[in-house]
Amino acid sequence: MLSATATHLLRILLRSPPPNLPSRSQRHPHPSPLLRSPSAAGPNGVGAVGSYKTPKPQRDLLRELVSENDGFVRVLPIYVGGFSLLAVLLNRSFSNIPPVADASSSQSRADILSLALAVTNILAGLVWLSIRPKNISPVVLRGVQCRRLNPLISKRAVLEMLWAWDSLSAVTCCRSLVVVYDSSCVLQIGVAAESPLEDGDAMDVDVKKLLQGSLCKSAMESQKQSYMANLSLYPGKSELPFLPTNTQSVILQPIGDNGVAIIGGSTIRGFNNTDQ
Repeated sequence: MLSATATHLLRILLRSPPPNLPSRSQRHPHPSPLLRSPSAAGPNGVGAVGSYKTPKPQRDLLRELVSENDGFVRVLPIYVGGFSLLAVLLNRSFSNIPPVADASSSQSRADILSLALAVTNILAGLVWLSIRPKNISPVVLRGVQCRRLNPLISKRAVLEMLWAWDSLSAVTCCRSLVVVYDSSCVLQIGVAAESPLEDGDAMDVDVKKLLQGSLCKSAMESQKQSYMANLSLYPGKSELPFLPTNTQSVILQPIGDNGVAIIGGSTIRGFNNTDQ
């Protein structure tokens, strides 16, 4: 999702329309809800009421079912293994089979395999009960709301980047977005760190210092996405002072050879493979 969005942003910034594809304005004749009045948008400024509809995340029914019945799913292997073990013992008891296993008997060999599988199920259930993943919840980023656009870029590029922000913030944990291209900050939107002057304004993006840092430099040189699933564990987080101090995860997505998009999330490991 982010890679496709970055590729399309590059085409727009280079003023080269994507081949054989209608523009976003043709596919979505109504402007982005971020360009409307606040009263027309939802509580987060996304998903305005009207014919424009933001993308909706797909539901994984199996995942939801397992999540809602987590305790039962974890103990299920113990029940299956216990029932299988009991069934094997009852079968030997009522089938006039000697209680001592006989290697020459096919029934005995089958019973041994069944017992091994039953014990494996029981042990798996015990492991599932002892190991529980930590429940990770999204946090409220500490900062100020920001919406800065470079006045030198074209109107179409503005609409395209606002559409990208609208989509990312609606279907992912993205809460901050910064787009740097051709040595200038063309977009800074979402929650940003407060200015050191404490005047209620957002901190400016020092583009020169940002591009000289190891994070952006490595991402642009390799032309590969860089995903920091838990930002607090990375010493390079000091290169992103314009993001809220409690930003949980960050994606650096190269935009061609001259740009990079920085996406800040509110959840540790909040961006799944589809988002990336």
